[in-house]
Amino acid sequence: MKKRICILYTGGTIGMVPTPRGYAPRPGYLGPVLAAMPELTGPEAPDWELVEMDPLLDSSNIAVSEWNAVGRAIFDRYNDYDGFVVLHGTDTMAYTAGALSFMLENLQKPVVLTGSQIPLCRLRSDGRENLITSLIIAAQGKAAEVCLYFGGKLLRGCRAVKRSADGLRAFSSPNYPPLAIAGVNIRYDEAALCRPAPQGPPALAPFDNVPIGVLKVFPGIQFDLFEPIMTSRLRGIVLETFGAGNIPDTRGALPPLIRKAGQNGAVLTVCSQCFEGGVLLGKYAASAALTAAGAVSGCDMTTEAAVVKLYYLFSKGMTAAEVKGLMCRSLRGELTAEDT
Repeated sequence: MKKRICILYTGGTIGMVPTPRGYAPRPGYLGPVLAAMPELTGPEAPDWELVEMDPLLDSSNIAVSEWNAVGRAIFDRYNDYDGFVVLHGTDTMAYTAGALSFMLENLQKPVVLTGSQIPLCRLRSDGRENLITSLIIAAQGKAAEVCLYFGGKLLRGCRAVKRSADGLRAFSSPNYPPLAIAGVNIRYDEAALCRPAPQGPPALAPFDNVPIGVLKVFPGIQFDLFEPIMTSRLRGIVLETFGAGNIPDTRGALPPLIRKAGQNGAVLTVCSQCFEGGVLLGKYAASAALTAAGAVSGCDMTTEAAVVKLYYLFSKGMTAAEVKGLMCRSLRGELTAEDT
């Protein structure tokens, strides 16, 4: 019996068409295009149904409310399909993949995000292979989690980052191996796929629009310029530091800044700007101020994962202390090593 797959189209390059203002999604366009692809109607293809989100958006416009809408669309159809493929723009696909990884609790079916760098309406579109392979992966059911397929690699959703603006292998997983490699055959990495078993029935944990900030450290940064954002409204901050968690010493300007954030109940998570490796707070004296200020190490989490994890934990109604305790623990495989 053929597997049934739901294709959720959120917008994004794969289904865009040329307009006077540049590429943009067009409602009702993608369905006939997919129905005309012989690969999707042949005997080897799973049965599928297309669901268009409303409105269709460039992924630069996708944020918390859209994450919730996609999560709800999957959850409401969870028992009707064997797997899901989410067609999404590449710019914020890693954020959405991370958000769905946390939002869809106790997931036991594949949810595969994919898209393209070149629209399907163009001759050299990479969208055809990305879509076909994503459908097959969703139907095979071996990766029963939120993942991202692009350019021959299947990545864990909360591990993915976009690494290229125009390359066809646009995504990578810096600190974790691909879940599968698609060549002549699709080769799954059983060790990489290993995760704790679900602890209950599938559930949806929608996000609140929690005030969260991201601050990237750079040489010559004047931390005092950012103090006005450290208000009582700010709940979480992801600080992208040098190397293993290091910051410049600018005459003691940072500790008061971070101290103010802590006094206002904000959780400071430290991530590294480096593409590979992670944060080791306290290894160098240059990270001592962060340790003293009560910052929590993001270990080898990506910035994308840290941001959506903060949304998830605060949306569960947790206190700042509870959130800090869980930011350095792996909940969805977003961390390799936990800070003990």
